[in-house]
Amino acid sequence: MALTLSESAANHVANFLAKRGKGLGVRLAVKTAGCSGMAYKLEFVDVENPEDLVFESNGVKIYTDAKSLAYIDGTELDYTKEGLNEGFKFNNPNVKNECGCGESFHV
Repeated sequence: MALTLSESAANHVANFLAKRGKGLGVRLAVKTAGCSGMAYKLEFVDVENPEDLVFESNGVKIYTDAKSLAYIDGTELDYTKEGLNEGFKFNNPNVKNECGCGESFHV
C-alpha cells in the first residue's frame, strides 16, 4: 500500500510549502461528490492527526486516512503543464470509470 508523488509534483508541493512558510506535507483523500461518485480532496497538512497514514515520496510527506486509502492505494500524484493549463493529475490504478469532465471517478 502506497501513495507517491512524481518528481514534478513533489517539487511543486515543496516549493509551495516553502512560500507558505509552514506545513508538514499534503493530504490526499476522497469524498463523495460528482457524477461518478467520488472526487479527490487535496489540501496542505499543518497538524498530523493520530489516525493519519503517512507516506513519503521524493522528500515530501503524503497524508491520508484508512477509508480513503481503500480507493486511492497505488495512486501517483503528478503535476503537469500543458500549454496554458497546469495542475495536479491523479494516476489512480483503481479507477474503473470517470465522468466526462474528469472531476469524479468510480472504483
